[in-house]
Amino acid sequence: MEALDRIELTGLTAFGRHGVFGFERENGQDFTIDLRLSLSTRRAAESDDVTDTVHYGELAEQVVAIVAGEPVNLIETLAHRIADAVLADERVRAVDVTVHKPHAPIAAQFSDVSVTVRRCALDATRGQDAR
Repeated sequence: MEALDRIELTGLTAFGRHGVFGFERENGQDFTIDLRLSLSTRRAAESDDVTDTVHYGELAEQVVAIVAGEPVNLIETLAHRIADAVLADERVRAVDVTVHKPHAPIAAQFSDVSVTVRRCALDATRGQDAR
């Protein structure tokens, strides 16, 4: 079994209209996404060719499109949509997706609210969450 490496993309910020409340859908807000992909980078290291790895620029564009796309009530749902999209690349064996909602409608003072989901390629093919 080949060792897994990691590609991380953190602090990706995109505007979306997600939330339970109507004003969240109407006004929208920024969401920040952190991704941690587990995969082998051996082939890319040997070839020195971006096509042999996950292109993090294209990945960022894909995630921004998901955040800017169809609204959902929960950031859990958003995190799972992102994870499913990342795992569509067969080179990715697992992904951790954190969705931050720093402007959540909470009456108390806080610095951040986030949800993190971990999905593995095997779990995605069976439609189950990683445990």
